[in-house]
Amino acid sequence: AYARLPAQEAQALNYTWAITLALLAVPLLKQRLMATELAAVLVSYFGVFIICTHGDITGFSVASPSGVLLALGSTLLWSLYWIANTRVTGDPVAALFLNFLGGSVLTGVYVMVTDVPLEWNAHFVLGSIYIGIFEMGVTFIIWLAALKRAESAARVTTLIFLSPLVSLVFIGTIAQETIHPSTFVGLAFILGGMVLQRRGRAAVPGSD
Repeated sequence: AYARLPAQEAQALNYTWAITLALLAVPLLKQRLMATELAAVLVSYFGVFIICTHGDITGFSVASPSGVLLALGSTLLWSLYWIANTRVTGDPVAALFLNFLGGSVLTGVYVMVTDVPLEWNAHFVLGSIYIGIFEMGVTFIIWLAALKRAESAARVTTLIFLSPLVSLVFIGTIAQETIHPSTFVGLAFILGGMVLQRRGRAAVPGSD
């Protein structure tokens, strides 16, 4: 998906897995989705829709339909993965270790079968270490712990939409990609959905 779409579109679509997770948590985890939370999800998703269409919400013209389908398909896999992990009763760190150990074995088999060339330079090694520790390591543990303690998955997953703000900074400065005005409009809707969701929870006795 990231290879087929501009970074600002791909990252916005990638974050819709949080929306999918909140919705799937209702039938699979038997969690209750409040009306304000549902409205917040819809508002946030509309912001993502604006971003990926460059503001052309009637024409729905995107750079790569296949890229969009791949990104949205990954949201379903991510959501089911995290929901399945909330049912694990053992040590979550050990569970994640076994998940990634199994993934490493499968990746190794794939490399050997397909004869994919490996490059062992500092650029790839340091990048792998960063991804392993931060993107796929410590952050996974913190995120899983948050899901296990949350009364509502929607309440936690809405906070994920803060990340695109930081991502846009890197996309503009490092990737040198021109940020479209529609991206800022879309993010305004995303953050508006976050505010709506938080106020809805605060209005319920016993919630903060």
